[in-house]
Amino acid sequence: MLRSLWRSTDRFSVQNFQHVINELRMINVVDKSNRELVMDLLQSVVEIVMYGDRQDPQIFECFMERQVLEDFVHILKISEDSKIQAPLLQYLSIMIQNMDSEHSIYYCFSNGYINNIISHPFKFDGQDLAPYYVSFLRAISSKINRDTLCLLVDIQGDAVVSFPLYTGALRFAQHEEKMIQTAIRAIVLNIYNVSDDKVYQFISTPPVSEYFSDLICRLKDLCFRLDAFVNDKDRKMDTQKRRNGIILESEKIADELYYFKDILRVGKPRLTILVMENLLNGLVFPLLCSFMASKNKNGSDLSAITSLYIISRLLQVVGGRSTINNVAFVLLYHILNFNVKSLSEGNTSDFHYDIVTFSKCLNEVENVISSASESNGSQSINGTYLGAHWEGFMSSINIYNPNGEICSQRSGIFAFLFCKDQSLLLASIFLLLILIESKGFVDLDCDLSLMSKLSEMGDEMTHGTTSKTVDGSIFVKFIPEILKALLNVLAFQQPLSTMMLWHAGWCLQKLLVFHKMELDSDNLLLFTTSYDQSRVKFMKELEGVWLDHIPDTLIAELESCKRVLEQPTQYKDPLFMLELVLHQQPTNGQRASYFSWHRMVDVVKAFVLHIQLRTFIFKGALPEKPLLNMISSSTNDSGVIRSSNISSASFGSNVSLEYGLPCGISFSNSEIRDIYVIPVASGIVGKLLLAEKHPFRSRHGVVIAIAPLAGLCPKIDEQHSSWLHLRIREFDPQFYSIKGRGNQLSMPDHYWADGRWTLGFPNARACEEAQLAILNEMGKQRSAVEYMLAPLLEDDFGLAQN
Repeated sequence: MLRSLWRSTDRFSVQNFQHVINELRMINVVDKSNRELVMDLLQSVVEIVMYGDRQDPQIFECFMERQVLEDFVHILKISEDSKIQAPLLQYLSIMIQNMDSEHSIYYCFSNGYINNIISHPFKFDGQDLAPYYVSFLRAISSKINRDTLCLLVDIQGDAVVSFPLYTGALRFAQHEEKMIQTAIRAIVLNIYNVSDDKVYQFISTPPVSEYFSDLICRLKDLCFRLDAFVNDKDRKMDTQKRRNGIILESEKIADELYYFKDILRVGKPRLTILVMENLLNGLVFPLLCSFMASKNKNGSDLSAITSLYIISRLLQVVGGRSTINNVAFVLLYHILNFNVKSLSEGNTSDFHYDIVTFSKCLNEVENVISSASESNGSQSINGTYLGAHWEGFMSSINIYNPNGEICSQRSGIFAFLFCKDQSLLLASIFLLLILIESKGFVDLDCDLSLMSKLSEMGDEMTHGTTSKTVDGSIFVKFIPEILKALLNVLAFQQPLSTMMLWHAGWCLQKLLVFHKMELDSDNLLLFTTSYDQSRVKFMKELEGVWLDHIPDTLIAELESCKRVLEQPTQYKDPLFMLELVLHQQPTNGQRASYFSWHRMVDVVKAFVLHIQLRTFIFKGALPEKPLLNMISSSTNDSGVIRSSNISSASFGSNVSLEYGLPCGISFSNSEIRDIYVIPVASGIVGKLLLAEKHPFRSRHGVVIAIAPLAGLCPKIDEQHSSWLHLRIREFDPQFYSIKGRGNQLSMPDHYWADGRWTLGFPNARACEEAQLAILNEMGKQRSAVEYMLAPLLEDDFGLAQN
């Protein structure tokens, strides 16, 4: 008690600081009996030192003279109670983080005390010590620079032989907790950002350099986990579980790739070469060689669609000249068709680092192709083999070798462009779009770039001319066939998901914009046919269950489609490749209004896509004024509106029975009730009202039920001619859209069954009159919708300026 009172009077004095140090040094062992006292003393030391660093130089001089950090090391050594370790590390972290002067930091890192604490044999198993330890390392890494880094390493001769901060951090590189993983990567990047050649040499020397190969192994494991969700060969997962798994694993892969990007941003040649060699040789080349050579006979390799996704994501996230060029080399190996090794054997001083890396890879490519040829017993063509994955591709795509011979199978990545699998087609086109729009590939320096030299050689072999820039020239001769393949997707007779159609349209527009070309006559005819098909399906929906929702759906999808088509390649998430595999085809055989709703939305999406593409193709650009203005401008004249208040009636409203038809109805098991049925159409809005006679007003009724007019499908019972059957839409699109907002991949596991009303009339004639009245109002509603959409349904739409 007296001690606490004395300390409180002048807590931050030099005298009190010395007293605390003396008390701390009197501790011979730390156990449960004195643990609280030791923690209190350590906390006091840290608080006084932090105060002295800012306010009183004498306190910090005392801290240095009396070697107080040595006391922290001593406490660790004599601690029998492991619970003292976490607060000790926490106090040190706080102290280091709050030190401002370089002099203070320099002293803390000197004399090896910090390294001794880092190297202390902590017991992390079964304890919560790891977060405190990692936080301690992160605090140290945040204060290192070129002057202080040398105090944390052990140098013998001209080489670093020990770096406890780095090796201590790597112990937790694969920790299961995300927060610890993030902290370790921050520590590693802090170290990399300090320019020190000796440290880089230590980092790039085994066994320390195995950290990078471990990162690649982790990334590959994530890729295989993603592939398992994509393919689900055993069909053990439901669709929702697969979607969630794909999203989660793809996010993890993106995190890993962004970490590689952060490391490469450091910009140190030794580090860059080390990372790129591990990334290319450990992931990119095996991945490309695997699906290019179709070597996945035993299921040990990734599927083609997953490989295309990973490569596309890598090019988007990591990017860089070396990455883009090396990927392009392997993808276009069959097309370039020349002896790269002869170049690498000559003078390579004028070439980029890529030639060295690619020459190493070339042997692997040829070995993979050769081994695949031997193992499958198939005949190779000019030393290459494409395997079973390439069967069924269009044989009309001719690629010429240096001897002028046609070699239809030497197509490499282009083989996927003409396959029957639309998912692979769109994924491969997206990958090529990334390549041709990448600065590292399109805008290369001809004097230093190997790729430009390869392009020149390729042009000489195919056209007898020499090109000075790449500018996607390798792809130009394939563009008409690629466009044709995309148009075949749009015009495909079998029902495809609208997601696939929209991505096909996006690829089509991107290729036309990039190459500044127009469709030839054959492709133009193919697009016109596709447009006509979509228009016919759209007009058929005007007679369907959801015709009253078509205008609103059309307006929403016009804006959405416009945003999709204008989305830049670099910002487009290639996750759509995997979504295409999961996305179910529309259900056309179901008659329930729930399925009819989704069919209507899909048809509108397809028609909207064709409208936007047709406008672009015939006008050269999207219209300045959105097409939805055409719809909105005609809303005011969309039909004859009744003067009565019936059209705005709601449940419980009083309505006139002037247009009501008397009948009877039984809800559930209750008794038959005498009601009036009132069909009413007001513009595009249509309602069927059921009203009971008002108890006090004979010519008025009270609304007891309301049903949408569209989709009623009034049908007279075959056995009871006075009975009229009506189908009632129970599915609420507005509620469904709100519930599913923010989760584009989610779909409900159930659907809403339609309701059924049966109305009983006095006789068959009254029943027929009621049916005719309902059909008449439904016809008015349909006419109003058709009038509103007339500008979009004209045959010459989009051709007015031609």
